[in-house]
Amino acid sequence: MSFRGYQVNVYWLEHTKKDVPEDNDWLSEDEATFLNGLRFPNRRDDWRLGRWTAKHALSLFLSMPPHSLAFAKIDIHAASSGAPEAFFHKRPVAATISLSHRAGRAACAVAISGVEMGCDLEVAEPRSDAFVADYFTAEEQALVARASVTDRDRLLALLWSAKESALKALGAGMRVDTRCVAVNPFPSSYDFDGWSRLLVRYSDGHIGGHRTFHGWWQREHNLLRTVVATPPPNSPILLTLPPHAFDSLCCRCA
Repeated sequence: MSFRGYQVNVYWLEHTKKDVPEDNDWLSEDEATFLNGLRFPNRRDDWRLGRWTAKHALSLFLSMPPHSLAFAKIDIHAASSGAPEAFFHKRPVAATISLSHRAGRAACAVAISGVEMGCDLEVAEPRSDAFVADYFTAEEQALVARASVTDRDRLLALLWSAKESALKALGAGMRVDTRCVAVNPFPSSYDFDGWSRLLVRYSDGHIGGHRTFHGWWQREHNLLRTVVATPPPNSPILLTLPPHAFDSLCCRCA
């Protein structure tokens, strides 16, 4: 599918652990089997939170009823790259999804199939100078050096989150040197709901050569949200109630 000259809509949903039901009847058979193999409670809780958030987001995106019977028909598997893929009745869903969880909160971004997209949540917290030197480009290090003491932790969280989002969009995860990903945030370019623009450039010969991702970031207290995509996305649209109008391709399964 060609998106040349187009911008795409990206839809966004977040949940916390308190939103996830105690039972597991909303999981597919394969997912229930996978969950039973997870030993550690925190890992189980994070995994369930991510799956619940993703299924809720997909049900709204696809105009499906958001209840357990429908959720149990949705399978979310990890592709060979590690990126999540959604299936409905064992058939691929015509949607791209990206997941992130941090500090008891999960986010799911959804777009139509064919969009390269990644999202991430990050908490602003102190990070060492060694961390900055090891994982950030020279330009990013200079940006951090100019930041005030108050802004430093938030800026680092933003830069790191945008890198994570871009690496997810590339299907590369943390297998790529993060210094191959250069983030340029635009703190004064706000759109609706406090989202601000950012640009991420990837330069490496191993995965996709040179790539540019456009994206958005938002801060809520010490929580940073980022999403990047190609084609360039419009500012993220919060999924609340079943939308009245999606792109025509949003409601089809391949």
